[in-house]
Amino acid sequence: MPRAEKKSLTLGDIFTKISNFRANQVLYVLLIVAVFLIGYLVARVQFLEKGSSQTSVTPTQTAQTGQPALPDPKEVLKNLTAGHFPVKGNASAKVTVVEFADFRCPFCERFFTDTKPQVFKDYVDTGKVKFIFRNYQFLGDASVVAGNAAECANEQGKFWEFHDWLYKNQPPESDTSIYNVDSLTTAAGTLGLNTDQFRSCLSAKKYADNVTRDMQEGQKVGTSGTPTFYINGRQLVGAQPFTAFKTVIDEELKK
Repeated sequence: MPRAEKKSLTLGDIFTKISNFRANQVLYVLLIVAVFLIGYLVARVQFLEKGSSQTSVTPTQTAQTGQPALPDPKEVLKNLTAGHFPVKGNASAKVTVVEFADFRCPFCERFFTDTKPQVFKDYVDTGKVKFIFRNYQFLGDASVVAGNAAECANEQGKFWEFHDWLYKNQPPESDTSIYNVDSLTTAAGTLGLNTDQFRSCLSAKKYADNVTRDMQEGQKVGTSGTPTFYINGRQLVGAQPFTAFKTVIDEELKK
């Protein structure tokens, strides 16, 4: 049988193969670098959202580390009021904790579920701390509706009951189906509120100015996300563990 004719490999063919090989290597390296960068950015965003890196330190300390300085507690106290919701705890307590939160924020729900019970047990219920809630409804229209609903519940003396219901029944952040007049009015009814009064209040956005003013005051004292706490003016950000609150509260109690 005739032998197959071998095709000669030219110098140009060799350079082409080498170039293609190098190009593939470069693309492979770039792909690896891109994967690492994306992983780092995702982890960094999650880290910042949780607020786990932000503890209560002085403005000087944060400036020395190159991080944004925390607000001066004395300046915060000049601009921070108790708002209009009922205060939890002893009104004359030495330490005041003010929380700015969004009812749809998953980290606010984490604080409500994991940390707040111990803070209340050790400090609020014992008369050492008074606890104040302020609206900071920044996660879209559904959050604003929830904030207005809490205002309408407050009109009937049921703020804290409705506050708790919103966190206990908080759906995933992408699910806004319960944040409407009908669903929230039904919830109000289960808590013993006058549903006609509640529906009228929520439909009319009767206390929308209150929700707006709370957020504006929060921004004025340095709030940029939720949950953010001010312990006698000292800022604590994120769903921090109980130990973080204990450290700051105990320091304030000793003053």
